[in-house]
Amino acid sequence: MRLVAFLWVAFALNYVDRQMVYSIFPALERDLGFTGARLGLIGTVFLWVYTLGMPLAGRLADIWRRDMLVVASLVLWSVATLGCGMARSQGEFLAWRGVMGITESLYFPTALAMIASHYPESARSRALSIHQSAQLVGVVAGGWFGGWAADNIGWRQAFTVAAVAGISYSAILWLGVHGIGAGPMAPARVEEPGRLGSSWCYGALSLTFAAFCAMQWIFFAWFPTFLQERFGLSMTSSGWNGTVFVQSAAIVGILTGGWLADRLRLRWRAARLYVAAAGVLLCAPFAYLTFSASTLEMARVCSAGFGLFGGLLAANSFAAAYELVGDTHRGLAGGVLNGIGGIASGGMIYMAGVWKHTIGFSTMMVWMMLVAIGAAVLLAVVTRARFDVERHGASL
Repeated sequence: MRLVAFLWVAFALNYVDRQMVYSIFPALERDLGFTGARLGLIGTVFLWVYTLGMPLAGRLADIWRRDMLVVASLVLWSVATLGCGMARSQGEFLAWRGVMGITESLYFPTALAMIASHYPESARSRALSIHQSAQLVGVVAGGWFGGWAADNIGWRQAFTVAAVAGISYSAILWLGVHGIGAGPMAPARVEEPGRLGSSWCYGALSLTFAAFCAMQWIFFAWFPTFLQERFGLSMTSSGWNGTVFVQSAAIVGILTGGWLADRLRLRWRAARLYVAAAGVLLCAPFAYLTFSASTLEMARVCSAGFGLFGGLLAANSFAAAYELVGDTHRGLAGGVLNGIGGIASGGMIYMAGVWKHTIGFSTMMVWMMLVAIGAAVLLAVVTRARFDVERHGASL
């Protein structure tokens, strides 16, 4: 697991850099004059630029050296993080968030393609799930660190510290990944990559992933603010409570989901798709319950429920997509899938900022829950149809 170990640290730093901003919204309101809708743009600008870069980044991961791409991404997004800390206006801050989106987009599809190519199919979900757990550790660390820094040393210093950490680690990352999974291997004997765009199964997976990401990023971006406003917590306390319970439970769900899918995959080829669908079906009600909580304890418990079951999807979304494409197109498949999730996430972060004082988080989550449940059911149905007809040479 050497490759996963080095990439795990890089991915954790990735999420520290992008997540800590959501715990310092009050400081940005005070110092740069951000309002609710403009605060929503901080997440939306990042995610939409990140999303637009995903297909190209994924394609680059299929034709360029993957080890060089992940290291370059780490250096460049660390520079963008430093730029956020130096911004003197809303426009500058949003521009640097956009640069961060472009530079971070190089990392994710490249790292996943490296892992999927390097580890055998029997261990693929576990390897990807261990790597994915770094996202959640980064969210917790970033959420706490951002709030703590805003309360104690200043939010600008927080960005500087994060940038220095990333640039320093880039040399270590290069030593760890150089030459490992650097490029694609021979394609696997699965569905032709050219048919990906017409695959109903891939489409249903993308819809389900988008629905989950929209809910997940409401947690990432607005849950600390929800706790501040609902329960009167400080930025440090809301940053901690808004991340540690949901993300700790998600780590358990991700590791469990990776192990479970690899075990079931020995008997059913569609196992990863079914586990992903089950995760969204089970986690969606907890999203609504969390943002309807009347006590801090209830919010903690329900957010943990969302994280636990959502981890089943997070562990298997990309591993499931890789069931449908060969190795030479895994970067593109992962980039497109993550890009679709980014569009949904960015849109909901912005709309949550617009709607939070009108229809409220609770009503938003009702509709998001219903969409997510419908998408998960569709994925299960289409998956069954696709694998039932596979033996006849058809493809859904």
